[in-house]
Amino acid sequence: MALSTKDLQESASVRKTIAPGNHILKINSVTLEPFKFIENAYHLMLNMETEPLKDFEGFLIDQENPDTGRYTGQIGRVKANRYAYADGETKSGIKVERDRSILMFLKTLCKALDSSEGEERFVKWFSAQDGKHETIEEFVEAFNTEVTTGEKVYLAFCIGGKEYENKNGYTNYDMYLVKSRGGKYAFGNNDSEKVMTYNEKEHLIKLSVKNVSSFGDEDISIPSNTSNDFSLD
Repeated sequence: MALSTKDLQESASVRKTIAPGNHILKINSVTLEPFKFIENAYHLMLNMETEPLKDFEGFLIDQENPDTGRYTGQIGRVKANRYAYADGETKSGIKVERDRSILMFLKTLCKALDSSEGEERFVKWFSAQDGKHETIEEFVEAFNTEVTTGEKVYLAFCIGGKEYENKNGYTNYDMYLVKSRGGKYAFGNNDSEKVMTYNEKEHLIKLSVKNVSSFGDEDISIPSNTSNDFSLD
C-alpha cells in the first residue's frame, strides 16, 4: 500500500516549565534559599509563571492537594542573581553586605512593578518598612506577602541559565536574571526597550563533561541587575 501524506495530525508538547530566554512573567512568590557552600549566604529565589496558555495543562499548584488546581502557565524558579548574596569582599576589594544587596534588589523590583502598574503601591510599601524588620528573613517574608496579595503584575524578564543533567538524565536549567549591560537590564515594563535581549551564546552556560572540584569566591557578587532607571533616590 502506498504511503499517504493526508490526515497527518501534528503533535506538539509544550513544556510545563520555562527555559532561559525573554519572557513575560508574574511573581508567584519570593523566598530565600541557603547557599550551602558559603556560610550564611542566600539565593533570592523568584518563583514565576507565564501568562495563561491556551489548551495547556500545567503542574499541580499543590501536589498534596489536587483540588487547588493547576498552573495556567509555564512556571520556573529563577535566582535574582547568578551568585549568592553573602557578606564578603569581591576580588577587586569592594566590600559586600548580604542584607544591603538583597534590599537593593527588592527596592529596584518594587520600582519596576510600580512602573508597570502605573502607581506607587510597592514603592510606598518598601519605604514604609523602614525599621520594621529585625532580619532580612523577616523582610523577604513580608515582601512575599505583599507581592502575592491582590492582582499580579507582569513584567518582561531576560533569564539566563546553566544547563545540568537531572537524576533522570534530562537537561534542566539553573536559571538566574542576566547581568545588565549597555544601558539594558534584566527586567522592566512589558514594552520596555531597556530589557536585555536574550543571547544564547552570552546568557546560557552549556552542560560540560568537566566535574566541578571546588567553589571559590566568585560566588560572592554585588547584584548587577539593579537599574539606575528604577532608582528611588
